[in-house]
Amino acid sequence: MSVSRKQKLELTWIGKENRPKLEPRILLEDPAKSHHAPHRISANDLFDNKLIFGDNLLALKALEQQFAGQIKCIYVDPPYNTGQAMAHYDDGLEHSLWLSLMRERFEILKRLLKRDGTFFCQLNDDEMAYGKVLLDEVFGRSNFLNQVSVKMKQTAGASGGGEDKRLKKNIEYILIYARDKDGDGGFQSFNEVYDEEDLFEVIEDMRAEGKSWKYTRVLKSLGRRQYLTTFEDGSGQPIKVYRHDNVVMTPISQICEEEKLSEQECYVKYFDKIFRDTNAQSSIRTRVMEAVAGQGDFVSIEYVPRSGKNKGREVTLYYKGNNCDLIAWLKDVAVKKGERLVKLEKAGTYWEGFPLNNLTKEGGVLFPQGKKPEALIQKVLELSTETGDWVLDSFGGSGTTGAVAHKMGRRWIMVELGEHCHTHIIPRMKKVIDGADTGGITAGVDWNGGGGFRYFKVAPSLLKEDKWGNLVINKEFNPDMLAEAVCKLEGYTYAPSDTLYWQHGNSSEKSFIYITTQHLSREQLTQLNDEVGSSRSLLVCCGSFRGKLENYPHLEIKKIPKAVLSKCEWGHDDYSLQVENLPKAPPPKGQQQLFQP
Repeated sequence: MSVSRKQKLELTWIGKENRPKLEPRILLEDPAKSHHAPHRISANDLFDNKLIFGDNLLALKALEQQFAGQIKCIYVDPPYNTGQAMAHYDDGLEHSLWLSLMRERFEILKRLLKRDGTFFCQLNDDEMAYGKVLLDEVFGRSNFLNQVSVKMKQTAGASGGGEDKRLKKNIEYILIYARDKDGDGGFQSFNEVYDEEDLFEVIEDMRAEGKSWKYTRVLKSLGRRQYLTTFEDGSGQPIKVYRHDNVVMTPISQICEEEKLSEQECYVKYFDKIFRDTNAQSSIRTRVMEAVAGQGDFVSIEYVPRSGKNKGREVTLYYKGNNCDLIAWLKDVAVKKGERLVKLEKAGTYWEGFPLNNLTKEGGVLFPQGKKPEALIQKVLELSTETGDWVLDSFGGSGTTGAVAHKMGRRWIMVELGEHCHTHIIPRMKKVIDGADTGGITAGVDWNGGGGFRYFKVAPSLLKEDKWGNLVINKEFNPDMLAEAVCKLEGYTYAPSDTLYWQHGNSSEKSFIYITTQHLSREQLTQLNDEVGSSRSLLVCCGSFRGKLENYPHLEIKKIPKAVLSKCEWGHDDYSLQVENLPKAPPPKGQQQLFQP
């Protein structure tokens, strides 16, 4: 009798079943590399940001206990492929290594996200298709939100060619996933973000296509305004209704002739007074018609929208005629910026317009391979976060994500293994904090400095082989480091007591842990057992002990390092995309030939 098994669609690759058993390292702060403003600039300054130096897979594992379910937005720009590190290996193995290493990171990143959080992964076409299927598997295909195409290089001129005799690669892709798109408390929607396009280019394009631009009249006078009534919309929002007499509107062509203005000058001068008739339906149109029946043919309403780009601020809408057709205001679709008018359009899945030519100057650090425009990260954070939210980038690069998050008032965590953590990120973030970074989005968000960050490095492995090949406690660990590391291994929160020497951490209000490398005698264990009492429990991790366990009912006793030997793989410090640093695992049966020279 055959048994049917439920199968799922998934990506398979060489060595997929070989999983590293990660050691949950602790993080060690180096105050000399941390940096804070000398005083507060505003009440909203943030000082708990984190810059972590070390392998990003180990760093993510180190963050998991504290930050699981806490990060609102994760943006990663991982190595697009394994490049020269895999130059001597066949293509199938190269992609398999990339997938294995990304899978481990993606899974931890997902666990770090809040229920309503979003994940952004930027890739080019070398690994985008594989990355999409892998992320579908990790996050669940139902949590896929969008694939965005981003213009990242200027188009080549007439003499420009493609790379490797192919088409020029000027587009990259951002894959966007929710942690939980359909569950209670999960992702609801993106914040409303609008792209800008020069208004007069839009007008010229429309006319070239034979379409009419209908914002053609200037409101010269609204006449006398008379209050009519107030009603509520479906959500209880109060809406005030007014009638207007002697309304005067003049065609723009007439004003241009009378005032000797160009059409563009007229639009700029009368930006707040240019209207058009439209049949667009308003959700409150019917109520307006009822309220003004027989009361005149030009009315206005005032209310505070609860959603949309005008959320939270009072707006005015105008209606005209017996059917109360909505009269649109030019500034509902455009924004005045100095002498320039820009049309607003809700962000879609093609992003362009970033300052790519001057990118090397942003942040004051050179990073020719991989630096992202601050405006790109700003758009990601505008879509997905609010002030004070946590943002994480585990491939810190030149520090763009942290710089943008800091200027926008978001808390941030960055991880970087390369030396540019010290040569690029630290100097860049110091300039941001000191108010000396005038580039990027600084002017647009009115950034003046403030806040700070703490610098951490990933601690070495807790256990290290001695000269006989035995795993012993690393001599670099002092008692405090040892206590914190064992707390993390055993799933306890490190919280040493100021009064009780045996309280190094806790897992609940009544469950505690004590860590020591000493030998504990019967007398010491009896005293501990009595102090803990029947209302609490204590896990004791010690070098050795004497006595029978049943004599200490309030204690659980383990020997270290024996108790933690099997918990993870020890002494593995580098899980980066270098083949020599990968965990050694035997190849699956039947695939031995793939690993032969």
